[in-house]
Amino acid sequence: MAFSTARRNALLSLVSAGLLFAPLPVDTARAQSGQAVERAIKSATDSRELRAFYKSRGFRPLWIEDGHVSPAAEALVELIASVEADGLDPERYRPRRLVEALDSAQGGSTRALARAEALLSDAFVALVRDMRRPTDIGMVYVDKELAPGAPGAIAALNAAAAAPSLENYVQRLGWMHPIYAQLRRGLGDYQYNRGGGGGVDVPAGPPLKLGATGARVHALQQRLGLDPTGEYDADVANALRGFQTAHGLPSDGVAGPRTIAALNEDGGSREDVIRLNLERARSLPADPRQRHVVVDAASARLWMYEDGRVVDSMKVVVGKPSEQTPMMAGFIRYASVNPYWNLPPDLARKRVAEPALKKGASFVRANRFEVLSDFSPNAKPLDPKSVDWAAVASGRKELPIRKLPGKDNAMGRMKFMLPNDLGIYLHDTPERELFAKEERRFSSGCVRVEDAQRLAKWLFGRPLVVKTDKPEQQVNLPQPVPVFITYLTASPTEKGIAFRRDPYNRDAAQMARLGVGRTRMAELE
Repeated sequence: MAFSTARRNALLSLVSAGLLFAPLPVDTARAQSGQAVERAIKSATDSRELRAFYKSRGFRPLWIEDGHVSPAAEALVELIASVEADGLDPERYRPRRLVEALDSAQGGSTRALARAEALLSDAFVALVRDMRRPTDIGMVYVDKELAPGAPGAIAALNAAAAAPSLENYVQRLGWMHPIYAQLRRGLGDYQYNRGGGGGVDVPAGPPLKLGATGARVHALQQRLGLDPTGEYDADVANALRGFQTAHGLPSDGVAGPRTIAALNEDGGSREDVIRLNLERARSLPADPRQRHVVVDAASARLWMYEDGRVVDSMKVVVGKPSEQTPMMAGFIRYASVNPYWNLPPDLARKRVAEPALKKGASFVRANRFEVLSDFSPNAKPLDPKSVDWAAVASGRKELPIRKLPGKDNAMGRMKFMLPNDLGIYLHDTPERELFAKEERRFSSGCVRVEDAQRLAKWLFGRPLVVKTDKPEQQVNLPQPVPVFITYLTASPTEKGIAFRRDPYNRDAAQMARLGVGRTRMAELE
């Protein structure tokens, strides 16, 4: 269920009226007294962590500046008023109590100011913890330390205090991954721009643009929430551009087939898709300042992050719907140059056993395959003539087979290893033509990268050059780099939210299981 917006509107009305953020006259001498502030903080909160935080900073306030409630405090109250977007109930953070405390602080006493300060920090900590608490959306954390969790009060407040601008930190949700914050803003833009003509479909036909008239323009205007005059004028074009931007469509102001299809979709279901992907984005790192890689299997793209921003991006090829790339997170610990390709059993049958059965055992070595006793480091090569290829081809027997390094090796020149039991890693590929395709789902689950050398240079801080043809040369990273493989069927772009196909058919089942569109409060209680 969705919360009523009455609570939010009431709180925002107090903000806009200036009631909460009027200047607070203060007895400067008392305000500068550390002992007075200390006593006031201790009387305002029972939280040991909160007291410890303020003690560590000499009881300097975080939310009060020069006798005023700071812009950061205003941003926090506005954020609390809008947390329905996060599936949270604003009442959980006691906005009325905040209002009363800030109103009392108008008197200027150190005690009243400190109480307002403490309540703001209490509300902030609770909000950060609730927003950061992840949902089980199927992410496998190979390295457990990458799993997100609710931070402690001191950690949450220290991170806020260290921000160059506390106001920006609150407004931009600095404790969440940028993708989460961008999706959240996109949800608001989508709600605003999706149009008010629910239930009215725009009939199919030629593209509609400036100067068009008739019944289809009439329906388009209704769908956009405009006065239906039946004339396609500048107002229609501007409203349509806003709609297109919010949907990740080319914002040309022309109602072509893709735009009309988006207009006719149920807006509520699209909102639920955004909300589901907000849940997926909770599984991304809370501290995006750390260097990390994000791979999105839905859009088949990879991004490299530093200091909370994207510094590079490239296309990838991911798993077929029958062999899906899982959602997982782990540390890239080393690169393997001149790698072998260990064939999975189905490909060993199709690409080696069946041809060997037809053409003879000589096919194996002629095509640079190697039969092994096992896939251990001490594996022994076997003579292809000794193998019962009929048994392997029929599936009655599985046999370890690998492709030798070289230009025709499916791993390309290198692979990037995040050791895991799922057998998933990132790697080069000789099949360059696949990156020209819009839909790039051709692998058996692993991630093929468009430019392995460019990724290697970013990971290592230098070009990765190994002057040897010796197979499987391991080059350890000086510092392991996290990689998060996710699945975003709605993702932020420069033009708004881009809605993507659900090639792995995960959305409906996850929406039903998570109760998307309803409150997360049951999980938080």
